[in-house]
Amino acid sequence: MIITKQYRCIHSTSCQCTKGHLSEDVIFLVFQQLNWNPKLIATLSCVCKWFDDLAKRVLWKEFCRTRAPKMMIDLQSSGSHNVDGNWRALGKLLIYCSGCTKGGLFNNIQIPGHFVHRTRFSRTSGKSFLLPQCRSDVLFVCDPCEHLDQGEDGDVGFFRGVFKSFSMSKVRKMLIKRGAQLHPTEVCPYCKAKLWSMLQAKMIPPSASCWLGAYEDCIEYYVCLNGHVLGICTLLPLSDSEEASELE
Repeated sequence: MIITKQYRCIHSTSCQCTKGHLSEDVIFLVFQQLNWNPKLIATLSCVCKWFDDLAKRVLWKEFCRTRAPKMMIDLQSSGSHNVDGNWRALGKLLIYCSGCTKGGLFNNIQIPGHFVHRTRFSRTSGKSFLLPQCRSDVLFVCDPCEHLDQGEDGDVGFFRGVFKSFSMSKVRKMLIKRGAQLHPTEVCPYCKAKLWSMLQAKMIPPSASCWLGAYEDCIEYYVCLNGHVLGICTLLPLSDSEEASELE
């Protein structure tokens, strides 16, 4: 089912959408029974601006809390009732591997984005992506999404993550201190904010390649102004013993 998004509706008294319209409480209970289905939330958002606002404020928030409850508690432990870049962007980051396009962030690699069934995000793993002087920052990073046998590019892995309170982080302060430049054309696929290259800023530690199981000189990742992280790496081939374990 394809729904054309209506941008002008603001639910005024003359708006046709209000005739027989359900209240927010009823919609909340309906989506609670649907276990905060992300595809249905996205469909509802396309009906009009009022539904889109409801989805951003309430439904995506509940989806994130249900999908990654411990992570959400940690991200909000500073007392904030919101997250950087809005709940919809975070919901998309939890379930969507952005891939890459030719001429985009990651040069000439062409791998389409796709939804992922399940992803594990780890705060402990996030420390591996931070320089020692920045490891008091909180960064959640997911396991790499593997895209094997990509021709000359070998086995490619995509990873994504999110900083807690990025505006106050040491990583952001260091990027600014080093005069890091925002990417001139590309934006974050999750919130459309501008991006910093951690590779250009020379802020990718060797521990990142160890955790990813990747070649040290084949890792690149970006962080946007809202603290969303997206990156790519070339994965090391499995050893003979690991291959045997996989076969077993």
